[in-house]
Amino acid sequence: MKLQLNKRRILKGIFIFAAVFMVIMVMILTILVVGAYQEDLSQLEDPLPKALIIFDKEEEVVSERSSAQFNPVPLSQIPEELLAAIVAVEDQRFYDHSGVDLRGIVRSAWRNMRAGSIVEGGSTLTQQLAKNLFLTSERTYTRKFKEVITAYRIEGQYSKEDILELYLNQIYFGEGTWGIQNAAQIYFGKDIEEITLSEAALLAALPKAPTHYSPFKNEEKAKERRNLVLYLLHDQNVIDENEYDSAVNEEIILRDWELDVLRGKYPSYVDHVIEEAIHKHGFDEEYLLTGGLHIYTQMDVVVQTAIETTYENEALFPENSGDEIVQSATVVMDPSNGGIRGLVGYRGEHFHRGYNRATQLKRQPGSSIKPLAVYAPALENGYKPDSMLIDEKTDFNGYAPRNYNDSYQGSVSLSDALVYSINVPAVALLHEIGIDTGIGFLEKSGIPMHQDDRNLSIALGGFTERVSPLEMAQAFSMFPNLGSMNQAHAITRITSSTGKVLFEVVEKAVDVMKPENAYRMTQMLMGVVQEGTGKNTASHQSLGSNMTLIL
Repeated sequence: MKLQLNKRRILKGIFIFAAVFMVIMVMILTILVVGAYQEDLSQLEDPLPKALIIFDKEEEVVSERSSAQFNPVPLSQIPEELLAAIVAVEDQRFYDHSGVDLRGIVRSAWRNMRAGSIVEGGSTLTQQLAKNLFLTSERTYTRKFKEVITAYRIEGQYSKEDILELYLNQIYFGEGTWGIQNAAQIYFGKDIEEITLSEAALLAALPKAPTHYSPFKNEEKAKERRNLVLYLLHDQNVIDENEYDSAVNEEIILRDWELDVLRGKYPSYVDHVIEEAIHKHGFDEEYLLTGGLHIYTQMDVVVQTAIETTYENEALFPENSGDEIVQSATVVMDPSNGGIRGLVGYRGEHFHRGYNRATQLKRQPGSSIKPLAVYAPALENGYKPDSMLIDEKTDFNGYAPRNYNDSYQGSVSLSDALVYSINVPAVALLHEIGIDTGIGFLEKSGIPMHQDDRNLSIALGGFTERVSPLEMAQAFSMFPNLGSMNQAHAITRITSSTGKVLFEVVEKAVDVMKPENAYRMTQMLMGVVQEGTGKNTASHQSLGSNMTLIL
């Protein structure tokens, strides 16, 4: 009797728990459905992406970045091959489902379960169109549920042709542009009805991963993706064998003149801000350029304007070689907090998120590495500015460095060896303190090292892995900051248009060397620009070595 009573209590408890659980689930689903039905579908016909607002260190608005204005075109102006290509590559069952492809959802759910996170969306064209109403890049099951309900609503209100037209006029195609007409202008400099079959396939290839497949950034990947689209069109008998062969062999000819729609104020700096937000802080490019976000930066307008004015003065640069522009890059950092005060990554034409030589260019550092690889670690190990070093032809176990002009003094002080950038004393000093000591200091300074760099040539900048100007500026910033190095950053915080903080940087300093030794290094580096190899920059208050680097 007592056993039966316990069973009844257990069953009653299970029933109550199940009932409560079901009630809670119904309530949650009701809330989600009601929320999804609050989305105004009419906004799809008049999309208004909100511009990204950039603030300087004084929290004044200095620039905006957004897509070009929407230029919608009717479906009748879009080539049939492009329509077929978009459906083939993005949603092959577009004409068979009612907004949601259950097969695709099951497939993506299985892959997400195996990955332990949402890595695949399984979204239809209609669902992708629905995302435009949310203006957020979050990947959550709540967002997915709202997306599904909205997709069903869209299918109930619009025809397949209307949905395809809305999609093609609003979807993101990379390079800061939305809509098929704008994409044709951005990539090929022509209207959509004028594009070739090969160009249509390339445009259809972009929405999956616009930045990854952008032909401006990686033509080979863009061509591979384009050819996949052409293969699908051929496989589905949309194009014949001759059309396929001709299209896959067609060269990609991109627009080679500038369009003002992508050029905001301080474009080089803003490009870096976008790169930092995407690659360091996980923001989505489309969300950045449409979500009305506010990014507060470390930019000093006076510094940035001075750099840009300098770069506009052709007389300050060597003459160009033929059609090739002599390139240059500059980055200015605040040593006290790592803030990037000014940055220019190129000379000449600007492309949205184009190649930034200040942050992406990797080159052998040459003699500019001597303070970091040799002299700073030597001071940390008891050497003084007046310590004497050998300066004569020497063979260091098969490595025989030579001085400029093959001139030698026999011996020279550590300070003079740095100020006049003499090679042999630098190598000799690294040999004395040990290669591991030099490499350890470089790594602590944030300079990337390779296992093959364990040799004396690093004293003169002979690296396996190359170094960017930003990495060098960050490392050198420790000297005027008394041995403490801050991580270089342009972004202070990112907020929504309503002020909600989405990200805020936490500044962390690394103590690389003792304050007194950093001060000694600063004094010696000042000597470089006052009387040594950097004398031509003496009008600037800067630190230097035998390099093109002004901090």
